[in-house]
Amino acid sequence: MSRDSLIFAASGTFFGLLLGWILGTQAPRSGGGAVPVQTTAAVPAPGAPVAPGAQPAPKPLDMQRATALERQANQEPQNVTVRVQLGNLYYDADRFDLAIPWYQAALQLDPKDVNVSTDLAVCYYSTNQVDQALAQLDHSLSVDPNHLQTLLNQGIIRAFGKQDLAGAAQSWEKVVQISPQSEEGRRAQQGLDGIKSAHGGGVPGAAGGTGSAGGL
Repeated sequence: MSRDSLIFAASGTFFGLLLGWILGTQAPRSGGGAVPVQTTAAVPAPGAPVAPGAQPAPKPLDMQRATALERQANQEPQNVTVRVQLGNLYYDADRFDLAIPWYQAALQLDPKDVNVSTDLAVCYYSTNQVDQALAQLDHSLSVDPNHLQTLLNQGIIRAFGKQDLAGAAQSWEKVVQISPQSEEGRRAQQGLDGIKSAHGGGVPGAAGGTGSAGGL
């Protein structure tokens, strides 16, 4: 995917300002060949209102290619690449329900692919499986504890899926600590600034009701 949309928090209880993000997920994909290098996505809040014109329509699902890839996957049960390609194809069409089993199958063959794991987490969240999404992100972080987009997504899901702003701040603080000048770092800082603005300069749930939103 190559999306950069703007999602607004639906409730004033949250930030009251721009918050949701979808980073370019998984470099542009073309038919055939090796699996493209993945960058994974930051997820929006399901059901949150979208800024007018901000979110492009999903790519149309290429059923002919999907059928061909599924046929190949059935013929090649150990082929990780084709399973990731199928997951990507369905993901790009916003058919997260169809992407899930293919990402799961790819991870069964290669459980240490942190990008596929985090994309699977995005699919879980996008199908309202919040706890499963967080568990999958925990797996991603067990593979790479400093994976920026995993940490960014973890913060978003904690904030929007669990209303856990203190937990979200912890995730975003780590992103900023690791790479403050990266796109992920800038977006994480936006989230931290939003939390501080909404809660008088502190993070709810910290000692005394507020706390620093600086580095861990």
